[in-house]
Amino acid sequence: MDATTTRGRLDPISRAVIQHRLSAIVEEMGEAMLRTAFSQILNASRDFSMGIVDRDCRLVAQADHIPVHVGALPFAVKALEARFGDDVDPGDVFILNDPYAGGSHLPDVTIFAPVFAEGERRLWAVARAHMGEIGGATHGGYNPGAREIWQEGLRIPPMKLAEKGKLRADVFEMLLMNVRLPREVRGDIDAMIGAAHLGERSLNALYGEFGRTTVDAAVDEILDGAETRARAIVAEWPDGTYEGTAYLDDDGRERTDLAIRAKVTVKGSDLTVDLTGTDDQTDSFVNSAFANTQAAVAMALAYLIDADIPKNDGVFRLLDVKLRHGSLVHPTDDAPVTLSTSHPSNEVVEAIVRALQHACPERCTGGWSRRFRMSITGENPRNGRKFIWHLFHARPGGGASPKGDGWPGAGEWHSVGGIKFGSIEVSEARFPLVFERHEFRPGSGGDGEYRGGVGCELDLRVEVPGYAHTAGEGVRHGSAGIAGGRDGAPHDYRLVTGEREESLRTKQFGVEIAPGSLVRVRSAGGGGWGDPEKRTDAARTRDAREGFTEA
Repeated sequence: MDATTTRGRLDPISRAVIQHRLSAIVEEMGEAMLRTAFSQILNASRDFSMGIVDRDCRLVAQADHIPVHVGALPFAVKALEARFGDDVDPGDVFILNDPYAGGSHLPDVTIFAPVFAEGERRLWAVARAHMGEIGGATHGGYNPGAREIWQEGLRIPPMKLAEKGKLRADVFEMLLMNVRLPREVRGDIDAMIGAAHLGERSLNALYGEFGRTTVDAAVDEILDGAETRARAIVAEWPDGTYEGTAYLDDDGRERTDLAIRAKVTVKGSDLTVDLTGTDDQTDSFVNSAFANTQAAVAMALAYLIDADIPKNDGVFRLLDVKLRHGSLVHPTDDAPVTLSTSHPSNEVVEAIVRALQHACPERCTGGWSRRFRMSITGENPRNGRKFIWHLFHARPGGGASPKGDGWPGAGEWHSVGGIKFGSIEVSEARFPLVFERHEFRPGSGGDGEYRGGVGCELDLRVEVPGYAHTAGEGVRHGSAGIAGGRDGAPHDYRLVTGEREESLRTKQFGVEIAPGSLVRVRSAGGGGWGDPEKRTDAARTRDAREGFTEA
């Protein structure tokens, strides 16, 4: 049966079916990834994302994974198309991680599988996942001492990893030779390839069922429909230019309070986001490459529109982003950028929301918390192998909204709950760690008519000698209060060794951990929303009863 009407458009039922099928495909890809990945950072913390991008580099569908990953995928496909053109065959698999070719940062590896319909390439099934190890000068992919990108890890341009269904073993061996944990990295890349092929097969089935003409028409209409709905929302905001600034604590060296400045112009249903006033780039890893910055701006818009609008290319047509080359958010292509998916991505979103709280406060949330990463490495006595453990527990609090309090322990703005902490019991079974305490941190959420989500308190005993790197933000600046709300409490991380206790800095290299030492984490709370004087007595009583405020 022909799914088009006499006017050449799809009937709404067929369009809806195809739209939901596309969404289901990326969700299924994610579930496959979760169940087959080797490393803790993926199979427990879910630091991966799936997407479908067409040959015109339009984001067609994404799953509810990590927003900062997905927003950069069209730029990765653009780099792939520019490099290979028509030199693409069924069964090919491609790989990249270069932040200056559409990657996010070096630990985020991207796998692409082409999808053909009636002999013509139409789509890409894409998987992006954070590798727990990517080589370079330090374990775990975060090097606070890096002054250039080559000190951060293995840099992979767009490459073929498989040709017509046959894996290029020489390329794969080269990749694995340059990482410290080749078994885990191989398992994770294999899982990504499997997820991408699953997406490819499911999309082939969709084309087989509906035909290329119908599916392609549905994609166009899905994107156009998302654009129409998003424009209707923005058109309600008063025209004008609004300004907001967010600050990074420091670059880990001599510079402090690095400013991300957003000038947002609303004109009808168009948004211009001008970040050219942002501070100059630094020689530290807090820079953000072009694609990652574009993803951060797209995130901010996605958080301001209705949740049920598909976050695809149609929505992002509203945006005109202006950047200055040589700034923190558009550095030269030799600059280190590993922290960028967290920071300054969070601060780009925060600066935009700070600006637009004056245009649409009812759509803005309090600031979600900043990310304070830590990776610990040592030898695991249970198997005699080296381990790298990434701290994803003790998640900080989410921001409050005009409709309610923020989620406790929800995480940061760049992932809005998409990154999880895994089972404590499984972590203790897999690694020489003991979780002595893991609970909410009273009083950490920013006050307001609606309170920011509280952070967490973690006491983590490390049983073996090792060392750690930190990579993060949020000790000087708490999560932003919005529309009169108060900022959340900042992070407080400490290392306790015997009677000695020291504060951990957010960008620290090679912190020695003696066996039996305690890592004491007090994570940040989310920003509040609205005037604290308007918070009801009943809400404050509930805060005290549930332990969200200090006694």
